[in-house]
Amino acid sequence: MTLKELKETLIYSSPPENSSVHIKALWYDAKGDWRLAHDLIDHLEDPTSAHVHAYLHRVEGDLWNARYWYKKAGQPEFKGTLAEEWEYLFYLLRD
Repeated sequence: MTLKELKETLIYSSPPENSSVHIKALWYDAKGDWRLAHDLIDHLEDPTSAHVHAYLHRVEGDLWNARYWYKKAGQPEFKGTLAEEWEYLFYLLRD
């Protein structure tokens, strides 16, 4: 799925069924449902989930928590905009 195709699905009430949990979290974030996006990955411990988790806490404005999750992910703190990080994560994670 391309970035354009994923963005086109934002008119629907649920993400594409065959998407990973990480892409679904990004999708819900793009729809403005931070809580559901966070709930999808909050319980996951792998580095990929930690990276998405860091981004979501950055969206929330909780930079201390975001930094904690970037460290858990083994990733540097993202310095670009939230939109840039969202797209970066999409390309990193796309199915």
